[in-house]
Amino acid sequence: MKSELDLNLWLDKTLVQRQNQLKTDFLDLFEQLGNSVTNEELTHFFSKSKGKKISKGNQLLGFPYLVLDLIREFDLDFGCNLRFVSWFGHGLYCCVFLGKQMPQPDRLFSENGFRLGRNDLPWDLAAQVDWVQARSTNLEYPQNQGEARLWIKEIALVGDQENCLQILREELKKILQANAVV
Repeated sequence: MKSELDLNLWLDKTLVQRQNQLKTDFLDLFEQLGNSVTNEELTHFFSKSKGKKISKGNQLLGFPYLVLDLIREFDLDFGCNLRFVSWFGHGLYCCVFLGKQMPQPDRLFSENGFRLGRNDLPWDLAAQVDWVQARSTNLEYPQNQGEARLWIKEIALVGDQENCLQILREELKKILQANAVV
């Protein structure tokens, strides 16, 4: 099977430079967001916090992405993680994972625009986005206690980098105010 290579796209330095600059801008945004919260604030929210980490990749369904994880305890029973994901071509998402044995402030997340994701695939962003979009009319929060929860919210960014950082800080502040999580 022969197909023609898009050599014009391949040689478009401007396109590659713009994408690389945007990756750098989002990396800087996530570094600033991570630095805006102290380790003490994270351990106040979740006592076994393992800190902060930024990850990046190029192939989430063929699109680049950056991830800022805060807390980073991924245990399905007693874990907790706050995740911000910049997924090129799709948007910016905030995900909050709470293990089965953790307090579940469902109403707080529901009232702040979060949607309940699939708890069987807590780390599969593409599956979470599909799941939430398919259930866009169901705003109820879960009734089943004793289940892990993954809450997800798409965050609309507008304006310059400082304004975007302020939007993300406000989202993080709302989450950290739910300090019923131990």
